[in-house]
Order: sequence, then structure tokens, then C-alpha cells
Amino acid sequence: MAVKPGNYAVLEAVQQEMQNDPHMTILYEYQRPTAVSPMGQVIDLYKEFGEPRVPDWGPIDEEWFVGGAAGIAMTGVKAIAHVPSMCTLRSFELVFNQIGKLRHMTGGQLGMPLVIWQDAAGRAPGMAGQHADAGQEALYAAIPGIKVVVPANPYDAKGLMIAALRDPDPVIFFHYGAINSVQTDVPDEAYVVNIGEAVTRQEGTDITIVGFGPAAIEINNAVSGLKDAGISAEIIDPRTLKPLPIDSLVASVKKTGKLLVVDHGHETLGTAAEIITRIAMAVPGAKVSRSTFPDAPPPGAREMISWMTPDAPKIIAAAKAMMA
Repeated sequence: MAVKPGNYAVLEAVQQEMQNDPHMTILYEYQRPTAVSPMGQVIDLYKEFGEPRVPDWGPIDEEWFVGGAAGIAMTGVKAIAHVPSMCTLRSFELVFNQIGKLRHMTGGQLGMPLVIWQDAAGRAPGMAGQHADAGQEALYAAIPGIKVVVPANPYDAKGLMIAALRDPDPVIFFHYGAINSVQTDVPDEAYVVNIGEAVTRQEGTDITIVGFGPAAIEINNAVSGLKDAGISAEIIDPRTLKPLPIDSLVASVKKTGKLLVVDHGHETLGTAAEIITRIAMAVPGAKVSRSTFPDAPPPGAREMISWMTPDAPKIIAAAKAMMA
């Protein structure tokens, strides 16, 4: 076990599953799938497995890569399509019309053991509208027939990728670059973080705070400030958006009576809205609120995007307002 960055942890998961499955294939757009650990270990999937399992060819074409991986998965062979962050929705039509439906339309006769490894940009300052987005995982979570996972640290990233690769349904694995800066120990051996299972990062009695991906990182940054404010916060990371582990959230809100959902996606019809709706139905009388990115494209100016992003100070302020 050692501290490993998110990219290395995910690629290690893919490497170990490919070692166990002689047919599993990855279509990795834009560059060769390689990563280096802080200790200097190198993963090079092309060098280890060669073609055709790790093709070193093809156009810069997200529809082609996702469609090709889906075609491979239709034969029963596990496949991964890696899509860069600047092209999050280019393959959305394939997921909506084909990937999410084929297993159901054939009564389970046609498999779809497919993982779309989707890099996500996140709210980075200076990158402007097309390259500083977050929240697109909510669009995929609205499609029946697929599962959606969003890790917030390298440990969860490796375990969720292995779980996704072993799942018979297609899984969208949203990988925000912000998790690469999170320091967590990652076991060398293969392990599974179960899809549909939330994790309680901190127990508390005053308020339940829920966030995933980069929002979970900001919630963690707010922990000391919440404590200084005398707020006992129960912090939960759902990790999976589809299926949403709602039972864990309901149990917490029944205890605290208050729910704050933090989401780096947009306010309208985002994941925060879905979580709040389900809690309001399951826990009548619970006090609910959300801290999200406004319904506006992300600006390029550092000061503006920082002002709009739900960061630790905004989370603390929102929690204080709910306790007042």
C-alpha cells in the first residue's frame, strides 16, 4: 500500500483486470495509457498488452472510440472507452439510444460489459467555458440502463473502476482531475468499492452534508471551519449517482433533521435537486438546502469562477445559515 495519484490508481485497476482477463480491451483516445507512481513504477498498457487489446491508432473521434468499445462489449468482451475532458458529451447520443438500452431490449441476451472512463474538467480558473465545466454526470444519470460513479479520492477511484469493470451493466466512470491532489493510501492488490454504496466520512448530529467528486473535496476542506463554528456535521459521499444510495442518506437526515447538498454542477435539475427531492419525500419536515454552481457558463476570470464555485467558505456559511 502506498500513496498514489488518481490517474495511477485508476490505470492500476485497469491493468490488474486486464491481467486477469485475456480478452479485455481498452480504447484510449488522445495518447497512450501510461502513468508513473511517486515511487517511480511505470504502467504502460500498450507495452504490456500490445495490439489489438490496446490499439495505438484511430482518429481523435469520441463517437468512434465509444461506439467501438460498445461494439466490443456487445460480443461479451469487457471494454473501456477513455474520453478526454474537453469532449464530455460527444458520445451522449450513443449512450442514450444504444448503450443504455440494448441489454434491456434483448432481455439480457446481449451483454454490455462496458465502462466509459470519462475525464471531467472541473471548475478550474482560467480555462473558460468549454474547459471548466462540472455536473455532466447528472445528464448521464438521467438515462435508464446505465450506472454512474464519481470517486472523490484515489482509493475510491481504483475500487470503483474495478467494480465497474466487473459489472454486467454499462458504467460511466466520471474522473475529475481534482482527485489527483488528494492524498490517500491505495492498496497494491485489487479490491472493490461497491457500486451503490455510500461512505460516511464523518459522523455528526447537527446536520447532514452530502457531496461527491470535487464537492466532497471542498466539504473536507470545510471540516475544521465547521468544527470551529460548533457544528457537528455528518458528512456523506454517495460515490454512486446511479443507483443512488438513498437509504444511507435518509438514515442520516432522520438523525440530524437537516440536509445540505453540495454540488459543483449547475443548480437547475442537477444531482443536488434529485437528492433533495428524495429526502423530502422520505423524511417529511426535514430542513433542506443546497450549495451549487449558478445556472451560468463558467467564466475564465479566476476571481469570478472562485466567487461562483461552492467552496469551503460557502459550505460553512450555508451550514451556519441552516443552524440559525
